[in-house]
This record gives sequence, structure tokens and C-alpha cells, in this order.
Amino acid sequence: MLELPKGKKIILFDGVCNLCDAAVQYIIKYDKSDVFRFVSLQSELGQRILKHIGIQSDKMDSIVLYEPGIAYYYKSSAALEIAKNLQGIFTLATLFRLLPSGIRDLLYDYVAKNRYKWYGKKESCSVLTENSRFL
Repeated sequence: MLELPKGKKIILFDGVCNLCDAAVQYIIKYDKSDVFRFVSLQSELGQRILKHIGIQSDKMDSIVLYEPGIAYYYKSSAALEIAKNLQGIFTLATLFRLLPSGIRDLLYDYVAKNRYKWYGKKESCSVLTENSRFL
């Protein structure tokens, strides 16, 4: 995975999900330290990253946070790790770590299962290629 930017955390997200797209735009707005880069799960690079870290892409229904050479997180753990790196009130989200991961992931899975029904879905990923935060 030599083509990944050094010192950046990679967020893999569902590129056709409206909720996920809104979350990415929100993260970009509050990522004042320029920590994150983004790649769609549906993209070739997204699929290669999943394979590299050993996640079956056909079983993936979650956001993934990948810190190259260090660790990866998915589901609620990924969301909490992302929040920890954002400025301001978002750091309070880390209080959810007090809940067992099984309970956090049940809530996460419920939202993930219903996200297309509640927020809609695009025909294709509308990532802005001119934005250097997207890989």
C-alpha cells in the first residue's frame, strides 16, 4: 500500500450512501489538523485496502478507519476513533467507549441496516476528485 499518503488516517466509506456522504463532509469541515483522507469502499483502492487488512469486502457494511502500518477500526470503534481526532465537542463522543463494544455495535448495525431507507442512496459515488482529501 505504498501509494497511501504518509502520516494520514484513511476513512473508507460507502460512496453511494447519503448518510455516509454527509458524515464525510462533516468530518472534512471539522478536521482542522488535516488528519484524514477518504476513499470509497466501492473504489478499486478501497477494495485493495480491505483485502490488504484482511476484511472481506462482500461482508463489509461499515465505515473503516485504517491507520497504515498501525491498526484498523470498523463500526462504532471507527466512529469513536474518528471523533477523537476532531476538534471541539466531538471529543465528547469518546465517552461512548464506556459502553461495551457489543452494545455500541448493535446500535451502529441498526443505523447501518436502515441508512438507505432513512437517508437514501445515490446511483454512484459523487466524490469530488479535485479535493485532495479523496484518494
